[in-house]
Amino acid sequence: MQSPTLPASLLKALRHVMRPLVRLMLRKGVTYLVFADLLKEVFVDVADREFRLDDKAPSDSRINLLTGVHRKDVRRLRKTSDTTFTALPENVTFGAQLVNTWTNSMPFCNRSGQPLPLPRLASVGGDCSFDALVAKISTDIRARVVLDEWLRLGIVRLDEQDRVHLEIQAFVPQKGFDEKAAYLGHNLHDHACAAVHNLSAEGPAFFERSVHYDALVPASIDDLREAVANEGMQALLGFNRLATELESRDLPSLEPRQRITIGLYFYTEPTEPTSPTAPKK
Repeated sequence: MQSPTLPASLLKALRHVMRPLVRLMLRKGVTYLVFADLLKEVFVDVADREFRLDDKAPSDSRINLLTGVHRKDVRRLRKTSDTTFTALPENVTFGAQLVNTWTNSMPFCNRSGQPLPLPRLASVGGDCSFDALVAKISTDIRARVVLDEWLRLGIVRLDEQDRVHLEIQAFVPQKGFDEKAAYLGHNLHDHACAAVHNLSAEGPAFFERSVHYDALVPASIDDLREAVANEGMQALLGFNRLATELESRDLPSLEPRQRITIGLYFYTEPTEPTSPTAPKK
């Protein structure tokens, strides 16, 4: 039985949040025992790093008191746990840099930030080719290797003139489980951090807003899905261009650096059946 001092509203929210994650785990064969051991590791790591007194590492007993994890497990996990920050994989960050350059830097895009179709080879397109785009980010990776992988992931397509087109909607790869899992961890982590910060009321709130309707027919859902895909992507591209400009301006500064995530999402599912009355407002 849970302690009566625990906020029932918080437990209800956590149960609701966990449902899609448990659904994913069951689909991929992650059992409760595997997840429970993973959760122990996270509890111990967060308590160790973020709940220190006078910046001193807590004892095993204090972590046991904070988390409820047995001291034997605390001792084991503190010795074996990988506490390094889990960043996006190198191939994902390299890809993000490449897309950013393609949509923000001439001659790879037009003045409005629309990525141009690029001749595949430098021998054809010169400085405005896919070869040149890849070389601008890294000379250690062959453009052909990047192209083959991006074709597999659905990020680009080739036309009959051997030009490479960026599929602008494919910032998150449409294929490739490992790449999509990396984005899952990154995006849900940062969204959760913003929401937890806002719930904790510590400092100015992060922007976190959404709209909710529950009486729309499928055709209306399709209209909204298309509007979000088009207008939402344009908004993100605008933020991306602004961030690029600001980052270039900030290069000479000696101030500490911070990272940001700006996200937008769309979700729909059937509502619970209701009695045949007027739609709920």
